[in-house]
Amino acid sequence: MLTTARRRSTPWLILRMTEAASDVERLLRRSVRAGIAPSAVAEWGRVGHGTSWAVTGAAQVLPERSAVNSETWFDLASLTKPLATLTLTLLAFRTHDLTPESRLGEVLDEFRGCEIGGLPIKSILTHTSGLPAWLPLYCLADGNPKVLLSRLAAVGLEKRPGAEVVYSCIGFVILGMVLARHADMALDRLFHQQVAVPLGLQDDLGFMSAVETHSLCGGATEPTTEKRLVTEQGWDSTLVPAWSPGQPDDGNARFLGGAAGNAGLFGTARGVRLLAGEYLPAGGSLLTGDEARRATRLYTEGLAQERGWGWQLGGTTGASSGPALSTDAFGHNGFTGVSVWCEPDDGGVFVLLTNRNHPSQRENDLHPLRRRFHTLAVSDIARITGLSNTEKGQLRPSGAYCGEAVECEEKGENHRRPGAKRRR
Repeated sequence: MLTTARRRSTPWLILRMTEAASDVERLLRRSVRAGIAPSAVAEWGRVGHGTSWAVTGAAQVLPERSAVNSETWFDLASLTKPLATLTLTLLAFRTHDLTPESRLGEVLDEFRGCEIGGLPIKSILTHTSGLPAWLPLYCLADGNPKVLLSRLAAVGLEKRPGAEVVYSCIGFVILGMVLARHADMALDRLFHQQVAVPLGLQDDLGFMSAVETHSLCGGATEPTTEKRLVTEQGWDSTLVPAWSPGQPDDGNARFLGGAAGNAGLFGTARGVRLLAGEYLPAGGSLLTGDEARRATRLYTEGLAQERGWGWQLGGTTGASSGPALSTDAFGHNGFTGVSVWCEPDDGGVFVLLTNRNHPSQRENDLHPLRRRFHTLAVSDIARITGLSNTEKGQLRPSGAYCGEAVECEEKGENHRRPGAKRRR
């Protein structure tokens, strides 16, 4: 089903049906039939020119089949990092008692005097802290969340801070704890009060999604990938928290009650689009233009990956943005099969949500699908606005891209695209 009307009024105008929009629908239908995921929802548009979206497939196939729709909440996995944790961090910076230079140990007493405690918040945001990429925190804490911080304090850095980009889920878990301690409020409540409610998105984004009140996509009934990783690292896989409907796919987020700085956010394509759109250069109703530009500028010049705060930038080789988006584009992927990319040059936002881990986890590469979706969606926007990609200066050469993708740290995103130039 392809729809172009909105269920609620927004600053985005309503679009008419276009050939390119139908092309997106056909792309998603072919992908679902090929077994990439049981369902897919795409939403794209340009600020001031409205949105289009395509919906196809089944939100759940077990225990019984149910159709996906535009109101369905997806497990947003690592989109939590920029959408929730980064946004809350920017809002916390407004208090001036928390700054990019603030050290973790200044907020978390358990980290005072240890190596991790000396890390500045900005190093977490750019993934240059030197922290491990991933650890099974439930194993580190022997299944007891109360001792987690003291156990984390003993974890050593794997790289010299600032020396290279190592995408770290652990860093964002810790940043979520910093935000909760700083506000003296649980992370899920903090997001609801400071982000979802002010933006009117409480029906579109949130942690701790309830099966009774939301149309939810199904998840992986068994965390096979995580159990394999735990075993490979020599830990006890029986400590991996069990999954149940409404719980995030990420085991560390489940261990922390369903809400963590790295994962746990659920939401609709509309919610993702509107919150990501706050990061376009002009800002939005929550973030100022200065905050948005500050978060999406390049901080890792000379390093292998191009990173802003929380966001990956389009100049990185292997990025799922593809050739239709510029090197200034910013976005993120998630292990459950979700992604969002924004084009700051013309205000385009591109959301693609799938439930690829239902009913069992898949490790298929979704980057080709994402890149093709962006190409078709950019074409759709160009037809509506009357601008060609060339006129917008938006096309870039389609150089060699790494083909392998792992969504927690998207494999193949460790190198800048050869010859890429960033517009200043």
